[in-house]
Amino acid sequence: MRGPLGNIMQQAQKMQDNLKRAQEEVARLEVTGQAGGGMVQIVMNGAHEVKRVKIDKAVVGDDIEMLEDLITAATNDAVNKIAEQSKARMAEVTQGMSLPAGFKLPF
Repeated sequence: MRGPLGNIMQQAQKMQDNLKRAQEEVARLEVTGQAGGGMVQIVMNGAHEVKRVKIDKAVVGDDIEMLEDLITAATNDAVNKIAEQSKARMAEVTQGMSLPAGFKLPF
């Protein structure tokens, strides 16, 4: 296909390939979410799978609710970090694309 539509289709295919590659890169990311000044750490990959949990002995005690809150906060911190890195990576991929207004991907 030649002309403007052909160029758009070519750009769209290239962007789709780049998006797929970026999604694979994001899935391999590992981030560490923290809470309690690092006393609870959650290592999570870009597919939102928890890989490791580290809990400082100082927070293991009778206050189970506090520990549960710290684990929750560390997990949410990891999820937010993945979202930020994923958004940044996807912005890199789509930067510079000159698609017409209203043109949406994927098709």
